[in-house]
Amino acid sequence: MEQVQRQAIKLVEGFRKFDYDTRLKKLGLTTLEKRRMRGDLIETFEILTDREKIFKQDFFDMRQRDYYLRGHSHSREVKRSQINIRSNFFSQRTVKHWNSLPEHVVSASSVNSFKNRLDSCNEWGV
Repeated sequence: MEQVQRQAIKLVEGFRKFDYDTRLKKLGLTTLEKRRMRGDLIETFEILTDREKIFKQDFFDMRQRDYYLRGHSHSREVKRSQINIRSNFFSQRTVKHWNSLPEHVVSASSVNSFKNRLDSCNEWGV
């Protein structure tokens, strides 16, 4: 899919001479990978705040600590497994990025507030 986007933005007149990242910036676009991660983080927020009718315990384990020296109070634990395929699961690929978000982003009161705070935060970038 990313290749399709690469070819499509080359078709914009005057942009063929720029590299891919410059074209994206000039057009106000992001990579498909970053848009996917943004969608995953929004879905994670909705699951963890019970806005989805899904048991969050089925997807995410709460980090078991009495104190938080780094990160935020909503940190999640990465489930370990013996097989590599699990690393592509939704619950696994989002935990690292979720845990890297600052406290003010994950403690948003609404989905729109979360989206706005996430977009203004540069720490979750892919």
